[in-house]
Order: sequence, then C-alpha cells, then structure tokens
Amino acid sequence: MNGRTLLFALLSLTLAASVACNSNQSPDQLREKTAEATSTLKRDTKAVAEGVKEGLSNKKSVDLNKGTKDDLASLPGITPAKADRIIAERPYASTHQLVSRHVVTEDEYSQIQDRVIVSQ
Repeated sequence: MNGRTLLFALLSLTLAASVACNSNQSPDQLREKTAEATSTLKRDTKAVAEGVKEGLSNKKSVDLNKGTKDDLASLPGITPAKADRIIAERPYASTHQLVSRHVVTEDEYSQIQDRVIVSQ
C-alpha cells in the first residue's frame, strides 16, 4: 500500500506542477488551480492514510476450533485448501499445534500467530 500511496502522491505533484507551469494562465488562475490541486492531494492522501490505518487495525482473531472456512482463508497465506485442512485437524489445544501437526509451516504460522486463538 505504501508504494501505491507514494505513486499517487508523485502523480498528484506532477499534475500540480504541470498546472503551475502553464504559461497561458494568469498568476491568479495559477494560484487557484494550484490551491485546488493541493486541496485534492491533501484530501486523497488523508483518505488513503485512513484506509491503511483501518486495514492495519482490522486484525480480528479467528478461532481455530470454531472459525469457518472463509474466516480461516482470510488469514495471510491460508488458502481455501489449507483452511479445509485446518478444519479437518480440529480440535486444537494450542495455536502452535498447526505447526506440530504439519498443517502449516513455521513461516506460515509466524504470519498468522497474532491473529489466531483456540477456545475449548
């Protein structure tokens, strides 16, 4: 997401610079168009930042013993086939049993360990 944000900011600045460099406009028109472009850039940048913030904070926990296939598949690196395997290996006493039962690798587990829980 940071790459897209940077690209968007660069494109917006390029647009603002091209508007400002148009020599057929009066200084007042240039100031007005530059102000409009700056305002749009600020608004869009704020919206992107809010989206990133929401995406980062939207990390709900998934219960390995009760989560649906869709819930499990929403976890990073978990495919629908792996979600089926997680369901087939139920019940779990701890989240790390995903690794000890060879359902996921240690690397895959490190990506999801803060987003999975186990209830009894």
